[in-house]
Amino acid sequence: MAPFRHLLHDHRLWGIRRKTVVPAVALGFFIAFLPFPGHPLIAALAALALRINIPVAALATFITNPVTIGPMYYFAYRVGAGLLSMDPSGFEFELSLDWVTNTFVYIWQPMLLGAVLVGAIAALLGFVVLDLLWRSSLADYKTRKRNKRNR
Repeated sequence: MAPFRHLLHDHRLWGIRRKTVVPAVALGFFIAFLPFPGHPLIAALAALALRINIPVAALATFITNPVTIGPMYYFAYRVGAGLLSMDPSGFEFELSLDWVTNTFVYIWQPMLLGAVLVGAIAALLGFVVLDLLWRSSLADYKTRKRNKRNR
């Protein structure tokens, strides 16, 4: 990140504020569904470009992990195959060059379409839910503070 050192002093990139954290979570969720390696790095660079919280965006990509990666990508493939009116064939996901050369070349289109669509829906849901929770928590905090002051 040395070429971006002059940009990294912006408080929006590190501060815990609703306006930077909520979009960072949404960005991380979207990137987590993309079938490319390097999710945290991609999220960090995108967060830097969008001026939102870098660590939150990078950490939100970890919804994709060794336990969830197979079901997430298989679901994305099924969604994409359904949208493209293709007959979804069963496949088993594995991180190997053989799998990429023999299986991924045949399923990349429905998988990428499904991944983008499901990632966008996950990002939207993450944004809305976290924003509502944050606003609710803030309203509750203000109410408690007001009640404490009126006693």
